[in-house]
Amino acid sequence: MGDLEVSHILYGLITIIIILTMVFRKGVVLPTLFGTFLVAWIYKGSIVSGFTAVFNANLVAAKELFNIFLIITFMVALLHALKDLGADRRMIEPIQRFMTNGHISYFLLVVVTYIISLFFWPTPAVPLICALLVPAAIRSGLPVMVAAVAIALAGQGMALSSDYVIQVAPELSAKAAGIQASAVADKAMILSLITGFTAIGLAYVFSLKYFRSKNDPEIELEIAAMQGLNKSSREAKTSNLSTWSKVFAVLVPLSMLAVMIYMIYSKLNSGRMGGLEGGDGAAFIGGVAVILLLLASLAFGKHKALDHISEHITDGFVFAFRAMGPVIPIAGFFFLGSSDFAGSILSIEEGAPAFLFDLVEATQSFLPDNSIMIAFSILIIGIITGLDGSGFSGLPLTGSLAGAFANQGLDTSTLAAIGQMGSIWTGGGTIIAWSSIIAIAGFCGISVMELVRKTFLPVMAGLFLSTIIAILLL
Repeated sequence: MGDLEVSHILYGLITIIIILTMVFRKGVVLPTLFGTFLVAWIYKGSIVSGFTAVFNANLVAAKELFNIFLIITFMVALLHALKDLGADRRMIEPIQRFMTNGHISYFLLVVVTYIISLFFWPTPAVPLICALLVPAAIRSGLPVMVAAVAIALAGQGMALSSDYVIQVAPELSAKAAGIQASAVADKAMILSLITGFTAIGLAYVFSLKYFRSKNDPEIELEIAAMQGLNKSSREAKTSNLSTWSKVFAVLVPLSMLAVMIYMIYSKLNSGRMGGLEGGDGAAFIGGVAVILLLLASLAFGKHKALDHISEHITDGFVFAFRAMGPVIPIAGFFFLGSSDFAGSILSIEEGAPAFLFDLVEATQSFLPDNSIMIAFSILIIGIITGLDGSGFSGLPLTGSLAGAFANQGLDTSTLAAIGQMGSIWTGGGTIIAWSSIIAIAGFCGISVMELVRKTFLPVMAGLFLSTIIAILLL
C-alpha cells in the first residue's frame, strides 16, 4: 500500500461510492464526473488540470464508444423504415399459425424474441412482439404472464447479455479491460446461452401448472385486458401492407441471415472473423443496415425518401443517446483508471498512471488467491451495477476489474463476460422492476412486480451455473 499516492486512494474511494450509489438505485453520472475532476486535480496538483481532465475523459470515452452509437442509430433507423412499409409486422405474422398450443407458443416466443432482439435490441422489438404474437400465444393456451416471462428472458436477458450482433456490450467491456471485443463477445455468447437455457427451462417447468386449453374462458378476458392497454395490437390488424412490405419482410431477414452465416463461416474457417475483428463485425452489420435503410426509404416513396431517411436517422440518434448517453461520463471515469487512456485524459505523454490496476496490485495480499471467489465477486459487482436499471452503465467498471484481476488465474475476457452477464441480466430487464421489463409488463397488461418474481429464481440459477462453467471450462 506504500506505493500508492493520494490520488489512488481517492480513486478507490470514489469507485466504492459509485458502487454504493448503484446499490441504492441512484444515478452515478454525478459522482463519476466529480470523481474524475477530483482525481485529476489531486494527481496533477492543479485545479485547471481537473477541469481539462473531466472534459477530456468524456471526449476520450465518446471517441472510443461512438461506433456503438452509430450501430444503434442505423439499426433503429432501419426498424423505423420497415414500420413505414409494414414489413416489421409482415416478418412475424406467419409465425402465428404455428402457435397451436401453449407449449409450442412458449418456445416460439423465445426463439422469435431472441432472433429479433439480436439484430434490433429487445426494447424496440417488444411492442411488435407483444402486439402480434402474444395475443396468438394466449389464444393457444399460454397465460399472458408466462408469455411475458418468455419475452423477458429471451430478449432482455439472453439476447441482450451477449449482444453478439450489434456488440455494444462486448465493446464496452473490452474497451475497459483493454482487450479485443471479439474475445469478450465469444465468451459472452456461450455464457448467455447457458444462463438463458437454464432460466428459460426452469421458468417453463415452474409455469407448467398454469398452462391451459384453448377453450378456457379466461383466455378472452386476458386478451381483452391486454388490448385495452395496447392500442398497437388493434392497429396491427387493420394496417394495409403493400407489395414492398412483402419484399422487405423477406429481404431483411435473408440479408441478416447472410451476414451471420458469413461471419460464422469466416470465424470457423480462419479462427477469426475474416478481417472483422474488434468493431469491424458491428460495422459490417451497420453497413448492411444502412443500405437496407436506403432501399426501404426509396420503396416507401422516391420523393419522400430524402426527408424520411433523415427523420429515421435522427430518431435513431435520439434513441442511441437516450440509451447510451449516461454511459459516456461513467466510462470516462473508469477509462481514467486504465493506463491505456489515462495519458490522453490527463494530458500526459509518458508514464500515465493506472489507478485501478495499481490499487488491485497493492491489495493482492489481502485478496483471496482463488479463481472461484474472484469470478463470483465480478458477478456480484456486475449484478450490483445492474441495479441502476440500465445494464450497460456498469460494464466499464466490470471490464476494468476484469483487466485488473486477470492475473489471478482466469482469462480477462472470461471475467469481463461474467461481469457482463451479471450487469445486463439484472439491469437489462429481467429481475428488477425499474428496468425495461416495465415495457413488457405494460404491453401485456400485467403487474411488473409479479413478473420479476417469476423471473428472479430462474435467472439467478442460470447466472450461478454459467459462472461455474466459466470457471471450469473457459
